[in-house]
Amino acid sequence: KWSLTLYPTAHAAAQAGMNEAQFGDFVMRAMFLDRPDPVAAWAEVRATQARLIERLTRADVVRIEAPGTDLILRVGGRTWANSDGRRNMPSGEVFTGPHEDSAEGIVTFTVPAEYQGQMVRGARLEFRAGQVVAASADEGESALHAALNTDPGARRLGELGIGTNTGIQVPTGNILFDEKIGGTVHLAIGKSYPETGGVNASAVHWDLITDLRQGGRLSLDGEVVQEDGVFLI
Repeated sequence: KWSLTLYPTAHAAAQAGMNEAQFGDFVMRAMFLDRPDPVAAWAEVRATQARLIERLTRADVVRIEAPGTDLILRVGGRTWANSDGRRNMPSGEVFTGPHEDSAEGIVTFTVPAEYQGQMVRGARLEFRAGQVVAASADEGESALHAALNTDPGARRLGELGIGTNTGIQVPTGNILFDEKIGGTVHLAIGKSYPETGGVNASAVHWDLITDLRQGGRLSLDGEVVQEDGVFLI
């Protein structure tokens, strides 16, 4: 058995724009260690995400809408994973591998992401038949193109994830925390996780996050299931 976590350090605090005390409190909230019974809290996450997966498993077409984003993916027949704290801590997400040729539309990633030491902000990707056909960024555009040009698989999606951890409210620059923010979705370009049914192969697996908490919607087969970061199911 194994679990991956992060110990709050001065460097991590500085990266998150916090002092050490603030970051320590942030980590406690992210891991539910500020709650009377953290084990019970994570059990509740496990059960809630299991119910969400029951609905997601019946879906085929996923639509993500937000300012600068209107993207359609297909996930029918794929397996959704329940990331509930048994491997990564903190956790709080469900994820799958979308059909490799299904992505259509545009997505704008509103949470900054680091790639090989360079920060990328305001990344925008346009997909046609599952492949990135245009890419730009407000900052770090060269790093974005470098990632996409790694190999052919880097221009396709290997993961769709939905963050559910309401104990994480702000990005820190650390993907272990940021991809779990409740009310966000993340898409990884590149390598799929085989356990989800994804088959995309690449040397890259880079998670990029968009926030749905202000003007965002998530729909399954035409039914809106999340609006402004709040689940309606």
